[in-house]
Amino acid sequence: RQEYSYSPFRGSTLGEETTLRGRGRITAIRMWSGYNSFIFGIQFRFGPIWSRTVGSKVGVLQEIQLFEGEYIIQVSGKYGRYIQQLIFVTSRGRFLIAGQPTFQSFNMFPERKDAELIFIGVRFQRALTAIAAHWAVVNQTTW
Repeated sequence: RQEYSYSPFRGSTLGEETTLRGRGRITAIRMWSGYNSFIFGIQFRFGPIWSRTVGSKVGVLQEIQLFEGEYIIQVSGKYGRYIQQLIFVTSRGRFLIAGQPTFQSFNMFPERKDAELIFIGVRFQRALTAIAAHWAVVNQTTW
């Protein structure tokens, strides 16, 4: 994994910090959110395998399955004490959105245009409180 970049945590310092990572490329994302509320849980699929869920499977489930060769190029949202809204944008212009558009905005993207999201850092305390993004140019023959 060369051509790596990092988007530092946006959100608050509340809660326990962990990473959501796995083997292979991100192929799907699930988020659970309350009605006009916080992001309670998040889960990635890496290749064919779903990761553990960070947070809880509470509220409304939103999911996006990525097409072959599609990847995440941007992570945006809003935060106060908690992550209020989270948006994942794909290389095909599709997106997954959960939560509500209130409070402070953030926008994360890789330094190189051909890089993609490879994993995230998360802080969690009853709901997601912060997120960080790790990006890399992925060599598809060795990934």
